[in-house]
Amino acid sequence: MKLQKYQSKKLLSNGTTNTKTAKNDIKTFILYLAPHDQNSKGITLCSHASIGCIKACLFSAGRGKFTNVQNARTEKANYFVEYKKEFLNHLAKEINTKVKTARRKGEKIAFRLNGTSDLDFVYLLKKHANFDILDTKDVAIYYDYTPNIKRAIRYKNHPLYTVTFSRKENNPVETKIAFNEGINTAVVFNKLPKVWMGKKVIDGDKSDLQMIKHKDVILGLIAKGDAKKDKSNFVVTI
Repeated sequence: MKLQKYQSKKLLSNGTTNTKTAKNDIKTFILYLAPHDQNSKGITLCSHASIGCIKACLFSAGRGKFTNVQNARTEKANYFVEYKKEFLNHLAKEINTKVKTARRKGEKIAFRLNGTSDLDFVYLLKKHANFDILDTKDVAIYYDYTPNIKRAIRYKNHPLYTVTFSRKENNPVETKIAFNEGINTAVVFNKLPKVWMGKKVIDGDKSDLQMIKHKDVILGLIAKGDAKKDKSNFVVTI
């Protein structure tokens, strides 16, 4: 009965529910799970989470501040950890439905599968649901943020999946590697500078698709939600 309950709910949200994603110039769909270990098995869905990012997570920003929204995201996270294969097949089906609609309408669409998680969905979908995102390249693009430098490098030259590295208060070495690799890096600031650590800073809040339009830059993000109260140095003070 629990699986049937999970399967009756939609996984993907319309990007218009996210302030930044709503600014994208193509229709975008986003997957929100409860972050870190906020699920029935206490399994972390953000393996590289830091103290600062846990406290400042977008789980508490925007619509995420509402209890009903948080409960829905927790339920999706429970679905993933309890029935991973079924979850991934469900997700693949939803993506395919969006792709078929886009093809029929002649539209381009985008997917952000880690709204508040940090999982390698490109790999997981292919392994557990036999779904290869490259089969949707005629209409879709995919993008994410990750503090996992290995994943950022792995997908650095992927033709369809763009990954931006996330700077945190505890990953200066990895941040330097991202800089040296020419990988876009997201940095949260209290106010936006023009240059930081020798890298050009662009307004990453302008839209989520800034990471696709620009290369080898810092995507500057302004602290939101609980991040405004950060004391860990997750938020860079200018």
